[in-house]
Amino acid sequence: MSAPDRFPTQLVIGGERVDAAGGRTFGVVNPATEETIAQVAEAQAADVDRAVAAARATFESDAWRGMSARQRGAILHRLGDLITQHKDELARFETLNNGKPLFESAIDAKLTADTFRYYAGWADKLHGETVPVDGPFFNFTLREPLGVIGAIVPWNFPMSLAAWKIAPALACGNTVVLKPAPNTPFTAIRLAELALEAGLPAGALNCVPGDGPTAGGALVRSADVDKIAFTGSTAVGKQVMREAAGTVKKLSLELGGKSPNIVFADADLDAAARGALSGIFYGKGEVCAAGSRLLVEESVREALTAKILERAKKMVAGDPLDPKTRLGAIVSRAQMEKVLGYIKTGRDEGATLLAGGERTPVNGKGFFVQPTIFGGVERGMTIAREEIFGPVLAMMTFTGGVAGAVALANDTIYGLAAGIWTRDIGKALRTARAVRAGTVWINTYNVYDAASPFGGYKQSGFGRELGVHALDGYSQVKSVWVDLA
Repeated sequence: MSAPDRFPTQLVIGGERVDAAGGRTFGVVNPATEETIAQVAEAQAADVDRAVAAARATFESDAWRGMSARQRGAILHRLGDLITQHKDELARFETLNNGKPLFESAIDAKLTADTFRYYAGWADKLHGETVPVDGPFFNFTLREPLGVIGAIVPWNFPMSLAAWKIAPALACGNTVVLKPAPNTPFTAIRLAELALEAGLPAGALNCVPGDGPTAGGALVRSADVDKIAFTGSTAVGKQVMREAAGTVKKLSLELGGKSPNIVFADADLDAAARGALSGIFYGKGEVCAAGSRLLVEESVREALTAKILERAKKMVAGDPLDPKTRLGAIVSRAQMEKVLGYIKTGRDEGATLLAGGERTPVNGKGFFVQPTIFGGVERGMTIAREEIFGPVLAMMTFTGGVAGAVALANDTIYGLAAGIWTRDIGKALRTARAVRAGTVWINTYNVYDAASPFGGYKQSGFGRELGVHALDGYSQVKSVWVDLA
């Protein structure tokens, strides 16, 4: 496939494509070829301030405040349609940026479009209530937007995770400044361009790619930003909380995970093996909800391990732009080296390397890592406790039925997701209630829908994205009293 005619490389501020202050740029590298494919404007603090000012001006403008909720919904629906029309272009940008297979990027594009259409339907259905208070008063509530939202998204799902924040924020009547990761700016910039084409007023959605400390930090510290919606690591999330405290910003944080994928002895082991591999190797393991800990009931450990290893042999890295490829490149050299470092640590701490464990270039290039599986993992090992964010599976065993599985599953600082594999629905539901995680999949894994809420327990963050619950994070309630005496 040939290169696109145009890479989206400029900031989008106040409805215009502009260069960064001082003309600063950074190189975007294709992880599959290690080649720099574009120079993108690198937002500085002054650029973020301009974007925030544009978002604030639009929020306060008659053009935005005078727009009915139904009109906002129509624009969001048009944006969803435009994303569908440009799905091939967007998927290609995502793959060139992130290294994920083209078929995965196509799934991301569909979820992105679905998210805008879903919240388009909510825009004119947000309303207040009348409250039966004592005395000669009429009391009612108004559901109002927060103001300017700073949305900070990571590099693993830069398109769909941006939509998870932008769509409900706009549906509620806010304006947005989007800060994508420097590794993956293309689809974020393109979304801002398509939003203008859909009819969104200039300044309602701005895009400022840049690094975290500079562009992200300026957004978090800005006194004119009313909320930060952040997805990223737990360590950076803690830093965001500290810096946001200076202006008492509202926050929603979707952070790291070390999710347990529990296989009971009575499970369909073929289905569980498929689910275990897709749970960790989809997206190259660069998924916050990845099932990176496979907890297997001891009596079926050997049988399930054999099935998993047989399937893992067939997973071979390839050119991400080939529609047949199912395992792409790690997003960057730094991330690849981090993953390989964890693999070395796993071996050094005594885990048994069952498969993979090495870099595997394609045509002599690229940040590719073999699907890696460790057995004999103990709960105190680094690879059992820390988020690796790569294609590395830690297999652990348990005894004691539901109680044993839950004790091991909950032995983590994280609580983003979990999987449960069993033919016993009662056992599945008891386990789902006991596991401390925001999303639990039963006899499946990594399923998402715009209507279903997603978010973490414990140090995996707080607040919910997607579904009706996300709307609470982008609106506030005002109480109005009328004296009828």
